[in-house]
Amino acid sequence: MNNLPHNQANHSTPLAKFVAFIATVTVAVLALMFSAVVFSVLVIAGAIGWGFVWWKTRELRKQMREFSAQSAVREGEVAEEEIIKGEVIEGEVIHVDEPTNSR
Repeated sequence: MNNLPHNQANHSTPLAKFVAFIATVTVAVLALMFSAVVFSVLVIAGAIGWGFVWWKTRELRKQMREFSAQSAVREGEVAEEEIIKGEVIEGEVIHVDEPTNSR
């Protein structure tokens, strides 16, 4: 470090500054273009993958709908030969009688 001149300033010419600016802008634009291309490829690959899974599982979804409809009919027949339309929510109710204050 002792061999470095201390009083010599790093002077850049305006042409060197302009070239550095152009190079910086060029690299930034190329990086933005590359990221846009990568993002587009990922979106397209995801859409193709989702479509493939959707297409391959269509028969399974059809079987699940049919099974669900059949089981709903079977459950309805068990309840006194009636088919209940609508949604039945099973649950449990706990009722607490609170004493009334009579004066």
